Amino acid sequence: MKTLSTLFLFVFASAAICYGQDSGWKPVPGKIQTPWAEKVNVSNPHPEYPRPQLVRGNWKSLNGLWNYAITPKQDAKPKSYEGKILVPFAVESSLSGVGRNVGKDSVLWYHTQFSVPPSMKGKRVILHLGGVDWEAKVSVNGKEAGTHQGGNDPFSFDITSLLKRGGQQDLSIRVWDPTDEGPQPRGKQVRKPEGIWYTPVTGIWQTVWLEAVSDTYIQATKQTPDVDKGLVMVSTQVKNPRPGDRVRISAWDGTTKVAEQEVSSGAAASLNIPQAKLWSPENPFLYKMQVAVVRGGKAVDEAKSYFAMRKSSMAADNKGIQRMLLNNQFIFQYGPLDQGWWPDGLYTAPTDEALKFDIEKTKEMGFNMIRKHIKVEPARWYYYCDSIGLLVWQDMPSGDLGNRWESRPGVAGRGTEQDRSKESEGYYRKEWNAIMDALHNFPSIVVWVPFNEAWGQFKTTEITNWTMQKDPSRLVNSASGGNFFPVGHIIDLHNYPDPAMPRPDLFGSRQALVLGEFGGLGLPVDGHVWQQKDNWGYQSFKTADDLIDRYSSFMVKMQELIRSGLSAAVYTQTTDVEIETNGLMTYDRKVIKVPAAKLKSLHAPLYHTK
Repeated sequence: MKTLSTLFLFVFASAAICYGQDSGWKPVPGKIQTPWAEKVNVSNPHPEYPRPQLVRGNWKSLNGLWNYAITPKQDAKPKSYEGKILVPFAVESSLSGVGRNVGKDSVLWYHTQFSVPPSMKGKRVILHLGGVDWEAKVSVNGKEAGTHQGGNDPFSFDITSLLKRGGQQDLSIRVWDPTDEGPQPRGKQVRKPEGIWYTPVTGIWQTVWLEAVSDTYIQATKQTPDVDKGLVMVSTQVKNPRPGDRVRISAWDGTTKVAEQEVSSGAAASLNIPQAKLWSPENPFLYKMQVAVVRGGKAVDEAKSYFAMRKSSMAADNKGIQRMLLNNQFIFQYGPLDQGWWPDGLYTAPTDEALKFDIEKTKEMGFNMIRKHIKVEPARWYYYCDSIGLLVWQDMPSGDLGNRWESRPGVAGRGTEQDRSKESEGYYRKEWNAIMDALHNFPSIVVWVPFNEAWGQFKTTEITNWTMQKDPSRLVNSASGGNFFPVGHIIDLHNYPDPAMPRPDLFGSRQALVLGEFGGLGLPVDGHVWQQKDNWGYQSFKTADDLIDRYSSFMVKMQELIRSGLSAAVYTQTTDVEIETNGLMTYDRKVIKVPAAKLKSLHAPLYHTK
């Protein structure tokens, strides 16, 4: 490999463009696109069932072309609309067909009409919204269904009483999002993108859908495995239970039932899993689960789910250094910093195939972990990590920045905590709680990360302890890259570009030692960049050969660090993102800068180093 022309290129088969000829919709031109942009089905984008952890058959997607308008914040609902927007793509994105910013002084209005399928007649109808950034006020047939604040957690409203008999139903949503002019969690979105900060994302960015349920139905389940005891604890949240209702839960290995228990509504079940098959990246085995509300011996509601027998913990090795463990065994965790941005869809992958692609490619590259950085993904993303076999570290999206960062552990008097208002604290606490609830059942998640590089970091000890108490089944990385406090399971250093680690003799007896970010080796590929000049990486190269040589030296150094007590490392990053060109893939996913097989061969020795 001597020139960029010899880089490994993915060739995608041409597909019929799904842009609607008569819809008036087309992507906004001017930016690079992924191969999946031309596969977007305008009449039914993202048609897959959106909630793999609680599956029912009676549902309907509302994705597609909606009406939109952008008005001053103080204005009432518009009487007419400006054009069409493709849901579920944010209004700033190319795939929305709009490509406009909104800002704190304006609001984004959505409007569509839908019919209730005959299969839903006589049922309660729930309107689900997977993600809307940031404040959404939802109305059905002119009547308010509810308001939700939070751009990273799914929410729903029971709209049964708001529906008309027959005919078209009217749905409108008013969205307001101050981006970085408000204190709410907003991740890497800013009004004026630069460096590591990206384009705003306003409005609907995940699937909108209807679900029909009985009067009494299962709202949620919570499954927590206990590998040491060989059981899984399952609790259910049942809406409108009647006296005497029971909940029946069964676990399945393929078509073989391995456990079943029936408990009263509101009680937790404890299923013993004989000779449990443990989940790991090498063997991502998932047990199927069936849940039913039983009344008089008859099921009045049923749903399907899954779980895995997996343990995330830490313990000292024979040198007294804390190590991160999976199923009571030390396994070095190594993966890319994964930001989950797309040049055409921003927060939203163009298709489900695209969403899965990054995960599959990460696995092919020989990584066993992903750090999901300052963003929350749709539920299907975590399902693919569960089924393909990749560990996940989940960040809390940041917001309300302004305090001082100290990147070096053990240094006092420099790093500060953000003095947040009561409102700002409330936004963080509410959304972090909702995110942890929404993602609890995904076994691939093994680490929670409340803060990163001091961005809006506040009351660190309190927030970390709360996170640990809420979910004792996972490790908590209090503040990736600082600011550092003696709390949480992990101490996490960021160091660019070379690998490094916190000193084992100073920190290793109490916390697991982690390199939470390093690398960032840049290689811009002409024709595959967000902009033609002023791109950057933490260290930039002109040829793939030079980049590979540098990366290879990192892997040799990494083995030395593992032997010294390093438990995990995160390389920046999976893909280029906007002006950052330090990805292993280009932003449009059309060029793999380092062949997956080469990376896998470099990574394999890490997992055998003790």
